[in-house]
Amino acid sequence: MICSLAEIFKQVRNCKECESHLPLGCNPVVRGAESAKIVIIGQAPGTKVHASGVPWDDASGDRLRFWLGLDKSDFYDESKIALIPMGFCYPGRGKSGDLPPRKECAPLWHERIFSALPNLQLKILVGSYAQKYYLKNHSLYSKNTTLTQTVQNWRQFQPNYFPLVHPSPRNQLWLKKNPWFEQELLEPLRAQVLDVLG
Repeated sequence: MICSLAEIFKQVRNCKECESHLPLGCNPVVRGAESAKIVIIGQAPGTKVHASGVPWDDASGDRLRFWLGLDKSDFYDESKIALIPMGFCYPGRGKSGDLPPRKECAPLWHERIFSALPNLQLKILVGSYAQKYYLKNHSLYSKNTTLTQTVQNWRQFQPNYFPLVHPSPRNQLWLKKNPWFEQELLEPLRAQVLDVLG
C-alpha cells in the first residue's frame, strides 16, 4: 500500500520504537511536502529543537541557512525543502556532548519517506552520520573516508548529493583549520540550491 507523505509523517510522529532509550521521550521532528526538491539530512534534534519541534531552530540552523544562502521563509518552506534527520528524536547526552542519532530511525523510515518525495533533486548530507549512511555504496567512498575528505571531494557526489560538515558551534575549530570550506564551497553550494529551487 502506497502512503502519502502526510500519512507517513503521522506514523513517524506516533513512533515509539526507541522510546525506552530517550531521556526526554519521543518527539520526532520532521518536515516536508511531496513537492520538495531538496532534502536536508542532519543528525538529530538537540534539546532546543526537541522543545520547540522546529528543526534547525538553533545556532546550527542559523549557520546552515547562511551557508545555503536562504532566509528562514525559504528554508522552512516545506513545498521546497524537506528536513529529515538521521534520528528523529533527541538521543540524550554523553560525556562529550549529544549522543549519536538513534540507529533505528533511518532504516525504519527513510526509504518510506523518500518514496513519497518524488520531486527530490538534491540531498544535502550534513555531518558524518548522513554521509556514511547515504554514500556507503558510492565507488569513491569507503568506511575509512574521513568527513574532511568527503566534504573536500563534494564534486564527486554530484549532482544528487552535497556533503557538508555539521554547522554546530562545536565545529568552529574545524572551520578554522579548513578555511577552504567557506572560501571555496559556499558559492557552488548556494548556486546549486538556487538552481534546484528555480
